[in-house]
Amino acid sequence: MRITSTKRLLASLLAVSMACGALASCGGKTESSSETSSKESSTASTSSTTTEEKNDTPLVVGYARFSEKFSPFFASTAYDQDVASMTSISLLGTDRVGAVVEKGIEGETRSYNGTDYLYTGIADLTIDQKTDTTVYTFKIRDDIKFSDGEPLTIDDVIFSMYVYADPSFYGGASFGSMPIVGLKNYQTQTSDEVYEKYGEIFDQVWVAGEGNTVDGVDQAIADQLWEIVTREWTADIQGIVDYVYSNYASAYAESVVGKTAEEVGKSEGLKIALGMSLWGFGEVADGVLTGAVTGTTFDLTSEDTMPTIEDYYNEVYAAYGDVDSYDAAGESASGAIVRDNARAAFISEVGSQDESMGGNGVPNIAGIKKLSDTEVSVTLEGFDATAIYNLGVTVAPLHYYGDESLYDYDNNKFGFEFGDMSLIESKTTQPMGAGPYKFDRYENNVVYFEANENYFKGEPKIQNIQFKETDDKDKIAAVGTGTVDISDPSGSVDAFKEICSYNSNGELEGNVIVTNRVDNLGYGYIAMSAANVKVGDDIGSDASKALRKAFATVFSVYRDVVIDSYYGDVATVINYPISNTSWAAPQKTDEGYEVAFSTDADGNDLYTADMSEEDKYAAALEGAISWFKAAGYTFDEASGKFTAAPEGASLSYEIIIPADGTGDHPSFAILTYAKAALETIGIELVINDPADSNVLWNTLDAGEAQMWVAAWGATPDPDMYQIYHSNNILGAGGTDDNKYNIVDDKLDKLIMDGRSSADQTFRKSIYKQALDIVLDWAVEIPVYQRQKCVIFSPERVNMDTVTPDITTYWGWMNDIELLEMN
Repeated sequence: MRITSTKRLLASLLAVSMACGALASCGGKTESSSETSSKESSTASTSSTTTEEKNDTPLVVGYARFSEKFSPFFASTAYDQDVASMTSISLLGTDRVGAVVEKGIEGETRSYNGTDYLYTGIADLTIDQKTDTTVYTFKIRDDIKFSDGEPLTIDDVIFSMYVYADPSFYGGASFGSMPIVGLKNYQTQTSDEVYEKYGEIFDQVWVAGEGNTVDGVDQAIADQLWEIVTREWTADIQGIVDYVYSNYASAYAESVVGKTAEEVGKSEGLKIALGMSLWGFGEVADGVLTGAVTGTTFDLTSEDTMPTIEDYYNEVYAAYGDVDSYDAAGESASGAIVRDNARAAFISEVGSQDESMGGNGVPNIAGIKKLSDTEVSVTLEGFDATAIYNLGVTVAPLHYYGDESLYDYDNNKFGFEFGDMSLIESKTTQPMGAGPYKFDRYENNVVYFEANENYFKGEPKIQNIQFKETDDKDKIAAVGTGTVDISDPSGSVDAFKEICSYNSNGELEGNVIVTNRVDNLGYGYIAMSAANVKVGDDIGSDASKALRKAFATVFSVYRDVVIDSYYGDVATVINYPISNTSWAAPQKTDEGYEVAFSTDADGNDLYTADMSEEDKYAAALEGAISWFKAAGYTFDEASGKFTAAPEGASLSYEIIIPADGTGDHPSFAILTYAKAALETIGIELVINDPADSNVLWNTLDAGEAQMWVAAWGATPDPDMYQIYHSNNILGAGGTDDNKYNIVDDKLDKLIMDGRSSADQTFRKSIYKQALDIVLDWAVEIPVYQRQKCVIFSPERVNMDTVTPDITTYWGWMNDIELLEMN
């Protein structure tokens, strides 16, 4: 039996699509919102709040489910990121239009909607663009304290930067991908020449195969290479064991291995047996595990006779014979590509010992320089338009997340062991920083915060805040009946009717509920993994693209009617995978603008202006048939159905949609219509609507999802690197946020070209080409651009103290230290 494995998403996936908008501290969550969230006040006041002004009535905010990854480094869902943002502070912030505030120490006054606002922060930024490099110099205030009273220093900034830059860092931040001088050398512990040399050695030995010699390559080095491959492959298999135990022991332990989940947890042998069984590499009967390929048996009644991880490896090796076949099959629980991991490890471990390196590796990042107790500079190669957003990192306390005994800047020690995130990870559920609030605890689905008396803008007036997990369908009633003070319900037609029903005036703003709506910096989409929805082994072949376009064509045709029915006038259908709030978004009046997936396999337009909706649905189905045929599917003309799929493809695919198990999602009806239409031509679409949305995020993290529905939160800058560059596919050593597994050299080049200029006209043309490539791969079907809404209880929240002029980029949590209860 093989279970569809499940893990977690968004690292910087962010906005859960069924929510009307994450309760973000600034508009536009990035893949790691902690790096761009703005805590900078729109007022000039930084004085402490007096005891008389404090309010002991807790503010209760209704939230979606948390994943309890509250670290500023590793928080991935929008809601976890908001917890981190409450307790943290960033070097830079943004204003109400998403522009970076570069002079935070004295503050910058900027006008919005006819009102001047002062934006302050903890640092100033100076940019010096030279011929071949750009130098970013940060100067921080010398009076900032973390919530435990310890001072925030430039060493904390440097420690945080080195965490983001470490090769083992797997959070959503883009800092580690920036063209910082010396960053790649540090991450690989090699010079440019050595990196290229050992990369070539790996590729040559790999092609030759294990046991074969390569001219010019020392056999001892080749042997080391294959030892590393075995190690990485075994480590990946161990990941399967750990993953299966964590996610499935409680449900399957007794039925599979005859022991309780607690008993399995105490035995590594039983864990391995469970992992082998549920991953299809063994079967248990009468207390004996039998290997599915080798037939080797293991007695599960004694630890001494139970399988080891080496036994599991042997079974996998017998099944696949080589790593390439294993990688192609997508067996990894983490979605990792073992070959890529082994290559990176080989270059770093063996290359760093090359004679030319002197046996010392690369001790630091040449482009990061401590200039004084309050200043640090970061030098980038050339110019990067996204740098100003990515360099303003969240500043985490070295003394809490790191080890002060391991920090000595002058001797190239940066607060933790190179390549080891375990120390930082150990604090993931207990965040601490210099933000307006202190994390108290997460208990019974509620996150509790206490005011930070050391906050640099003054102690918040509300002493206690609670983020309470609340089902989306219950958020409006929770605010209306007084159990929650602020929340973010899905802004559907029915939701707005419900809000109006609570107010005596029958409006969205009334005596019981006040509604705030702004354009959401993000969009809803339907997605497919190129690695899991393909023909044969080539994810980028015309046939694989045709398969995905077949489904995309059917999904797309139902967008208009479904989104209008669900959202009314608070959402519009979009045709490119980018938020319409972005200056880079293609507009209908732009040359080359097209409706997404509106042609057949021969390039003919499917729709005409005078078509009825029913005619469009029929045309879309015919278009899909042409794409399935182009993909190599066998079509029976007599029955009008497909009867066989080409190698590597299927007649049945699963799509996961996080709709609370009730179908409450803006795109749910799209799937039900598509399912019915596809069924008429012999294609099955299995809709998985789990009650717990973490099933989706977990499955995506595992690299197991075929299709899914979610929403992206964007950033003020439209950079596409984190989500679409091939460096960030699962297991490639990047951010792992390219869940689509799109690997396209031309796309990669366009993404990097888009970073190389500050000219918006040039960048918009580059991004249009890049977006067209994404659509050609058919891994993402753009669905809707909506407004996000936050609802307040004016009976309990003093609306006069809510930050004014909330925008896409400036949310209610800004100026939270000034917020008061009635």
